[in-house]
Amino acid sequence: MTFRGSFWFRGGILSYISEMSSRYARPLLAIAGLTGIWLAWSQNQQPAQLNVEKVTDNVYVIIGSGGNVAFMPTSEGVVLVDDKFAQDGPQILAKVKAVTDKPIRYVLNTHHHGDHTGGNQALLAANAEIILHKNARANMVKGEQPGIPRLTFSDESQVFLGGREVVARYLGRGHTNGDVVIYFPSERVLHTGDLFTNGAPFCDTNSNCSIKEWDETLKRALTYDVDAVIPGHGPVMKKADLAKYVTTVAAFRDHVRKACQAGSPDDAAKRLDLSDMGLTLTPTTVRGVPGMCKELSQ
Repeated sequence: MTFRGSFWFRGGILSYISEMSSRYARPLLAIAGLTGIWLAWSQNQQPAQLNVEKVTDNVYVIIGSGGNVAFMPTSEGVVLVDDKFAQDGPQILAKVKAVTDKPIRYVLNTHHHGDHTGGNQALLAANAEIILHKNARANMVKGEQPGIPRLTFSDESQVFLGGREVVARYLGRGHTNGDVVIYFPSERVLHTGDLFTNGAPFCDTNSNCSIKEWDETLKRALTYDVDAVIPGHGPVMKKADLAKYVTTVAAFRDHVRKACQAGSPDDAAKRLDLSDMGLTLTPTTVRGVPGMCKELSQ
């Protein structure tokens, strides 16, 4: 394995909790600290049914519940990308075991949010090594998240296992300041994490996201020669879908700027209308609007 470069986020995971299960998050918020919220919330959730799809002969995706998980079995073990929520761990392991009897050796986190790193703690205990960008690790430390990885990188990290290569690359800010894409060269597959999803962009201003830089970051992802793109959420897509999302992010930014300029940033979300884009304004998107207004005013 080669590294180039050095190396529970409360706001981020709370955003997902609120969007996915607000009727549990609000009462818990009143009686516990944010770390306690996560523990209580995750322990009381019934795991959603996860589904496995074969992307190529050697790459699979697990869809459902949190962020999309990709995995590549090799003769020496499995490389996993992201690990959803903590309660999804047993199902993830069962899905992998149905394909191979080899252990999970490495986990590459696309960013720090708890619907992508919730299984880290259990996988570290099972002797898997977890790697993520240095900014994402700093976000995990700041948020006192469980399962903080020991290995980080600045620009690029490569894992070589069983004759196969998996590349993690930092392309710039977008959804957060620590998003990376994961490239499977032999399979022509790219996992983008939440830089690209099937919904409205969520700019996590608590994690130094950038609505100004996001589309340029995605343009760099388009330089990869791939056939399939695994988004952070939603079905497996094509490179053309990723290219379309670049224009979606730019158009979304224009809509946000218009809403910001029409009055106070504090209520700009009330003026943000995405209906002409065919997008739904989610609670997470709404929470990012004041911060995006601030960035766009600079």
